[in-house]
Amino acid sequence: MKLYAPWEKAFKKVSTPFEEFLHAQTTTGLILILMTVLALLLANSPLYETYSHFFHMYIDLNVGSWKLSHSLHHWINDGLMAIFFFLIGLEIKREITAGELSNIKVAMLPILAAIGGMVFPAIIYTSLNYGTAGAGGWGIPMATDIAFAISALVLLGKRVPTALVTFLVALAIVDDLGAVIVIALFYTDTINLMPLGLAGLMFLVMITFNRFGIHMILPYFVVGLFMWFFMLESGVHATIAGVLAALAIPSTPKRIPSTFAKDTRKLLDEYEEYPVNETLELHEKQKKILTNIQDKIDEVGTPAARLEHGLHLPVALLVIPIFALANAGIKIDFSSIGETILEPVSLGIIGGLILGKVIGIFGVSWLAVKMKIAQLPKGSSFSQVFGVAFLGGIGFTMSIFVADLAFIGNEDLIFQAKIGILTASLFSGLFGYFWLKSVSKYEETSEK
Repeated sequence: MKLYAPWEKAFKKVSTPFEEFLHAQTTTGLILILMTVLALLLANSPLYETYSHFFHMYIDLNVGSWKLSHSLHHWINDGLMAIFFFLIGLEIKREITAGELSNIKVAMLPILAAIGGMVFPAIIYTSLNYGTAGAGGWGIPMATDIAFAISALVLLGKRVPTALVTFLVALAIVDDLGAVIVIALFYTDTINLMPLGLAGLMFLVMITFNRFGIHMILPYFVVGLFMWFFMLESGVHATIAGVLAALAIPSTPKRIPSTFAKDTRKLLDEYEEYPVNETLELHEKQKKILTNIQDKIDEVGTPAARLEHGLHLPVALLVIPIFALANAGIKIDFSSIGETILEPVSLGIIGGLILGKVIGIFGVSWLAVKMKIAQLPKGSSFSQVFGVAFLGGIGFTMSIFVADLAFIGNEDLIFQAKIGILTASLFSGLFGYFWLKSVSKYEETSEK
């Protein structure tokens, strides 16, 4: 008697956290493309007014005399995106504690490349916008969209070495960390100290939970929700609460892994003592044993790992696509798009994301390797790193997010910024993809 169909067995395949991460990021990238196209179509169709009004309608939360009122667009960017930043925080923490960034020798190249990829775009943008109304947008071209960049690389399959994919992942995560710091320090207009202090207190409570060995997720969720609210009221961007909450989540198991196998074997031996009846119905004792085993599996895992695993698909399928739909809808006047691209803000972003990223990522990587500070990813070449540097110029999600913060209330500058982001991201993605594809074919031919 077959209990599982072949396709069910396929879904039972165990994959590593890194494989799950790549799968989720690739899924996000493909859905992002669809939602971006949909947003652009809606914004440039007769449905534009309906589309615009929908995301700008206000949603109120009332409790007695207390009221919290924001537009749907604001709720998405400050509320829903906090989940995205929470996931980023979990990824950063994992990479630092157990991933590529935990080994300084391996981490040195992506760290230096990421720093270069943030500094040079900001310099290029500032040089073109110094003293203008758009000068505050220097943080926009610093960002790399991890979902789009990894999707482009993964689509190349075996044409690129696995180590190069790992290099891009580590680079993008360091880049995300830099973007979070920039948002927290430089894109906060006014700070209300009382709510900020309360947010800090909530963070300390979560750290205390961690130190006392509390592994239940619910207490962290409740306190984290309060921290998000206080951060929102403080003036510091509320999504920073997501990163802080992630840092407080335990990343160590409740049960010592070495005892797990021994305890589980005992339970399995006890489980097999009960015969299987004709209806394949489990004995009540067996059900309790299985529950006990599941509890032990949860205990040997970590809350951080469970949350990261559980949030990847919701973020990929809901959070990021909704953000793209709400923010990528640009009403384009094609007769004047050439003039818009030549505006200092657009030009600074295009120059930063294309030229700045290549100088920063490839240039710094080349110097680091030549000076023997770091090593190239195993099996890769400088030509491939050059292609990855272009993929680093895909700034989409985070760049749009920073643009909305940098130019609050100035629709003209936000429009110019988004045109620059879309133009640069499209060029960087296509050029990087086809460069890596052609380089791979050339290297394969040379080997033969």
